[in-house]
Amino acid sequence: MQNRLMELLLFYPLFLFSLSFHEAAHGFMAEKFGDRTARIFGRITLNPLAHMDIVGTVMLPIFGILTGAPVIGWGKPVPVDPSEFRGDVRRSSLWVAAFGPLSNFFLAVVFAILVRLTYAAVPYILPNLVPGGVLSSVIGISLSIFEMGVILNLVLGIFNMIPLPPLDGGTVLRGILPVASLRGYDKFSRYSFFILLALFVSGLLRYMLIPVFFVANYLLP
Repeated sequence: MQNRLMELLLFYPLFLFSLSFHEAAHGFMAEKFGDRTARIFGRITLNPLAHMDIVGTVMLPIFGILTGAPVIGWGKPVPVDPSEFRGDVRRSSLWVAAFGPLSNFFLAVVFAILVRLTYAAVPYILPNLVPGGVLSSVIGISLSIFEMGVILNLVLGIFNMIPLPPLDGGTVLRGILPVASLRGYDKFSRYSFFILLALFVSGLLRYMLIPVFFVANYLLP
């Protein structure tokens, strides 16, 4: 239990940062397409308080950390007004949705680079390391955080790309489907919450970890 609490102290702030980055990325891209709604509502920020959802930002991720289950979650939906978009609305909506998961994949690469840089620096500072000393502890904790950052952001990115609304993947899929298919897809979308709930309760979401660990093995030394 003590280890789980330590993971919570290290992991949850990292989760809040990654989630805030994800949500701010949606607002940033919407603004690039002409919609300033997210800016007006203060959602283009890394302040996690602006993005918190009691279930997706607090209850579910903390449950995952404390139980060892996959850490998934979401923030409050970023307000977007498609009528403000310049150009093709479906294309703009697709990119606004996709930019959230893409921002997590970007963070995963950044954290992987930090892991590699830390390992590369160790031989140069090894003579100054004292087992159990402050510097050793700082390096160890930093590596744990960076490695967690890779895994967490891959999980968030892949989870949000599941092609079911209200996840980003649902909006992306809607943006690439033929117009003739949209009515049927919108009808199917009514059941997406129950499908996601079934995936979570049945444990099938754990299979999402297969591509996560495959990519992580490629990114990490």
